[in-house]
Amino acid sequence: MEKQLISSRQFTIIVILFTVGTSILIIPASIASEVKQDAWIVAIIGTLLSMLILKLFMALVKKMPTLTFVEITEKILGSFLGKIFTIGFVILTLLSSGELLYFIGNFLQTEVMPETPPVVFSILFNLIILFAAYLGIEVFARTLEILFPVFLLIFIIFVLFISPEIEIKNVQPILEVSPKPLMYSILHFMGLFSFPLVVILMVFPSAINDYKSGEKGFYIGTLVGGLILTIVIALSILVLGVTNTSLRTFPSYTLAQRISIGNFLQRIEVIMAFIWMVTIFVRASVYFYATVKGLGQILKINDHRRLILPLGMITVALSQIVHPNIMHSTKYNKETWPLYISLFALFLPLLLLIIAKLRNIKGPENDTLNNKDSGTT
Repeated sequence: MEKQLISSRQFTIIVILFTVGTSILIIPASIASEVKQDAWIVAIIGTLLSMLILKLFMALVKKMPTLTFVEITEKILGSFLGKIFTIGFVILTLLSSGELLYFIGNFLQTEVMPETPPVVFSILFNLIILFAAYLGIEVFARTLEILFPVFLLIFIIFVLFISPEIEIKNVQPILEVSPKPLMYSILHFMGLFSFPLVVILMVFPSAINDYKSGEKGFYIGTLVGGLILTIVIALSILVLGVTNTSLRTFPSYTLAQRISIGNFLQRIEVIMAFIWMVTIFVRASVYFYATVKGLGQILKINDHRRLILPLGMITVALSQIVHPNIMHSTKYNKETWPLYISLFALFLPLLLLIIAKLRNIKGPENDTLNNKDSGTT
């Protein structure tokens, strides 16, 4: 299969939308329930600490910039031990794909069409993801170049329209939370925000036409995504208050329902639904792409697209059984997910770097990193 490359600008857009992902709807409630009105501070600290996670990723991919995360793992750990970790990684991305389809079905049934079975939404949304995976990363990136300005415009309109509802007293007193829940909430935030960025290593830097610009875009995209989430969390608390934010399943959607301009422009929560649909489409597509490509590389299949249909069917099936209800989903994201994702986002990259150091595996020179065909621009 012909190698596809994307530009650093396209990659930056992917990172921004991927980091926002499902977090824009679910993270305000979970963080507010832990640290109350200081949730926005958690988002700021978590975003800044995420730069260290990116530093770790950069140190690893510089060793073998033409390979994906799965290939790097097998190359450094060897065939047997490497496959154990890579199979675990593919299982992670496959389960996450199914979970995201569960979120789609649950959200649309709860807030939009309560009489429609969730599996219908999962199947329809999954068809778009499968089509994106079939067309490849280049077409996917070009699509996001079209969607991103619309996403940004709608988000700015959302912020401007909800601003008159702000009550500063809702974030007072500041820094009242004790250190222990603050640290736990930061890890919880990073577990949903930046730890999943390890999946992006299936694209970066092997599918980027300019390594240096792509590296810069990785940092910028993460910071912008963190800023968007910080704004959403802060607005949720400032407008809804701590209690309402922590008790709502989708507080940011409820936030959009509060928009009222002169008793004329009302109930435009569809804008928040559109924002979330775009970001979850990006995260679900990247997870599924990583699953298909990762499994193809493990099985040594030249054209991984032949795996799209069977894996797509498995993903829909998983979406119906991964969580029996929303309470199970919330508990999983708070207790199980951070441990699972940290295994691949922290432990595995550190292990790979240590073994690479012991084996004296060095990366190419800087000029070699940028010596790629110029693909798409």
